[in-house]
Amino acid sequence: MWESVNTPRISNQRAVIDRRKLAAAVAEAVSGKDAQKARPQVLELLRGALQAGREELGRRLAEKPSAGHEATHGYCFLIDQLIRVLHDHVVHDVYPNANPSTGEKLALIAVGGYGRGEMAPHSDVDIAFITPIKTPAWCEQVIEALLYFLWDLGLHVGHSSRSLDEMVRMARGDLTIRTALLEGRYLWGDQDLYKDASRRFWSEVVPGSEAQFVAEKLEERNNRHKRMGDSRYVVEPNVKDGKGGLRDLQTLYWIGKYNHRVTSAAELVDVGLFTQKEYRTFRRAENFLLAVRCHLHTITGRGEDRLTFDLQREVARRMNFADRPGKNAVERFMQFYFLQARNVGNLTGVFLSHLEEEMAERKRKRGLFSRRARNVTRLKGYEVADGRISAPEDDWFQNDPIRLIEIFTLAEQHGLEIHPETMRMARRDAELIKGPVRRDPRANALFLDLLCGRKDPETVLRWLNEAGVFGRFMPDFGKVNAQMQFDMYHHYTVDEHTIRAVGLLAQIERGELTQDHPMATQVIQKIAHRRVLYVATLLHDIAKGRGGDHSVLGAEVAMKLCPRLGLNEDETELVSWLVRYHLLMSATAFKRDLSDPKTIDDFVAEVQTLERLRLLSLLTIVDIRAVGPGIWNSWKRQLLGELYELAEERMRLGKATHRRAQRVAAKKERVAELLGDKASIITDLEDRFDDAYWIAEPEDIIARNQVHYAAAKAVEDKLSIYAEYYPARGATLVTVIGDDHPGLFFRIAGAIHLAGGNIIDARIHTTRVGKAVDNFLVQNPLGQPFREESQIERLQSAIKDALAGKIELVPQLAKRPLARPRADNFRVRPQVFFDNDASERFTVIEVNATDRPALLNRLARALFEAQLIINSAHITQYGERAVDTFYVTDLFGHKLHKKERRQKVEEALLEAAGNAVEDSEKAA
Repeated sequence: MWESVNTPRISNQRAVIDRRKLAAAVAEAVSGKDAQKARPQVLELLRGALQAGREELGRRLAEKPSAGHEATHGYCFLIDQLIRVLHDHVVHDVYPNANPSTGEKLALIAVGGYGRGEMAPHSDVDIAFITPIKTPAWCEQVIEALLYFLWDLGLHVGHSSRSLDEMVRMARGDLTIRTALLEGRYLWGDQDLYKDASRRFWSEVVPGSEAQFVAEKLEERNNRHKRMGDSRYVVEPNVKDGKGGLRDLQTLYWIGKYNHRVTSAAELVDVGLFTQKEYRTFRRAENFLLAVRCHLHTITGRGEDRLTFDLQREVARRMNFADRPGKNAVERFMQFYFLQARNVGNLTGVFLSHLEEEMAERKRKRGLFSRRARNVTRLKGYEVADGRISAPEDDWFQNDPIRLIEIFTLAEQHGLEIHPETMRMARRDAELIKGPVRRDPRANALFLDLLCGRKDPETVLRWLNEAGVFGRFMPDFGKVNAQMQFDMYHHYTVDEHTIRAVGLLAQIERGELTQDHPMATQVIQKIAHRRVLYVATLLHDIAKGRGGDHSVLGAEVAMKLCPRLGLNEDETELVSWLVRYHLLMSATAFKRDLSDPKTIDDFVAEVQTLERLRLLSLLTIVDIRAVGPGIWNSWKRQLLGELYELAEERMRLGKATHRRAQRVAAKKERVAELLGDKASIITDLEDRFDDAYWIAEPEDIIARNQVHYAAAKAVEDKLSIYAEYYPARGATLVTVIGDDHPGLFFRIAGAIHLAGGNIIDARIHTTRVGKAVDNFLVQNPLGQPFREESQIERLQSAIKDALAGKIELVPQLAKRPLARPRADNFRVRPQVFFDNDASERFTVIEVNATDRPALLNRLARALFEAQLIINSAHITQYGERAVDTFYVTDLFGHKLHKKERRQKVEEALLEAAGNAVEDSEKAA
């Protein structure tokens, strides 16, 4: 605060608001009248000026959509002039005081963002009213009148009213008040009083509290980051409060101002906290983020700071981002956003580390051991002190650019941080990495050592990326730097996702994720190609955003890049294969029937070796886990584990037909163990269940089914519905046993959706005596199981009523709102794929469509009306995209061989997917 700084100048101010003209109009309105009677007319004049000013500023923003500073200064100027006119009207016309006492003085101070001169269209108007002594009656009247005018104008006003002594006392004890006053700017009123307040703030509040202020602001920042997801790469960032957002830039300015009393961000260069280049980066990032925030406010008509999916496309359009091959406009806009957020993070790291050094130096000078030098050791020419590695000279990297890789490798190997001044040098000199350095065997060997590091490669790779060295050394990685994917499935940018995947791999190898990934922890100890796994993890998404299949394109990149990194021919081919097929295992596990022998045959035929299976399983796990929180769950863990075990068994034992009988016999033994004294049920029901059922279901579900079926049989129950929490897959198991009849599946699916459930897997069986035994795994829309008794009862009642014809499913489902309304911002073009080779007995139909509450019910009904029998269904969600896979036959148990037949089924399914969308839109 506290310099008499005017609001930054804007061009053609009178086109925004002409204060003199407005003041004259107000004076004319009250001329010869009682001020209270003239209030409606005065308010109308002010409201008109505000509206006209906003329209003019909106027009300017549309003409210069990236001019964030200009836009925010303009809105600040508009509010300044309105308040000044208002103040003069109130003190001259409403509450005139011809002979004020010494205590009847009032200073208006703009604080917070308003004080800084940065206001978005719907930012709060923060004002501090300062009086010499405890607020006199006249001052109270003036303040109250001003506030009522501002509220009637529809402005959101944050205000405080304090005497000078109260201001000092409260600022000493409250960080928020101190921060707000730090941004203080003279707005209107008594200037001498404002100067007294400024003097007392700097002489009585600040001295001696600098270290405390820094510590509190950093703690406040860390807490804010945790609330916002603790990553600057979340795909729906908060422009103001998110990591890498405006608040982080403001924190730097606050700390610099508090410690060095700078009056502008430019002066941070003068005190050594920024270089001139870093200050320009600061201003560019701030300008862009302010512009984005202004657009958000303008589009929504409120103080909205979240850059949500529904707003990203419109902001991108307004800021003139256009489609390019491989990337649409919104992805290019968000990539630029994340690059700015990364710049903010870089600035924050350098700034705070410098400040820490500065404060530590002060302590050393004041301390008893001030003359004692720091303990500095040498590591391959680098200096190491206080757990930090640093370059010994300013031209260290210029003399040998390979050191730009070497220092990060040493940091990882020895568990060191990199000194902030050295990070600054690395960022400055990253442009020295060119072709000769990229091709240098020593540089590539160092990079490979870093990537495969055994301490913390994730953190150090992130430093390498933030220094700009990563993208320079590996230009293919630079292309996916800060690149987002415009969907609801991926939570992070491609580079952040990749680095997190490498980190997860290292954690699994160190044995830190045994509870979450027991299979992976065992498997990773058996692999023979460790560095192949790490390189494949690095490259698995390297070709995203290029147009075309990123797996195929990425495999081509791997063939060129791996030899450069020092991998031999066999290793290169293995990396390329892993990148090409890195989605194979998840697609097989989640979208295919693992009880069908052909599924395992086809998977093993592609994988071929046990080493490939091990590597692919590990890559698949970290790829899924690194997508974002909540994506990995016990259901996916069990399916991948089941596929791994079946494939491993097939590779060891080969495709022997007698294994089927052995597997059934072995499973019956395990089920008998689970049933204990009820094991006789298996023999009692021997004539009901065929081998396909025993192979398809896990033994614990079979045990439940057997008890359930026996109980229903004993009481001759025609319909028996059972539901319970099933922790093995993090879902609720719903079993329906009853007389089999056409349409049973789609009715059950509709009832489960109507009860608020999402089906994640379904297996449909018919016993030898015509009874249906259908098992469904169900979760709520947030991916959690139903556990409470009331929720279980609701599921069971809905299914019972639906099968009894008491519920009209179609209209009821159409009325049900979408659980995730953000999906309305995405459209997945429905597609239908047929595969007659994936199974010996069934035609596999895969439907891709926008995820909707009624989708599965609609698709199942379409298959029923097409006179197809569903044997099993596998449901997978990828954010807004649903992939529903059905194993079907015709009524005679045959595959769909005729093209005409498949075409009619495809048309029915496409219509069903389209109708599901239309129903949801009508309900909305």
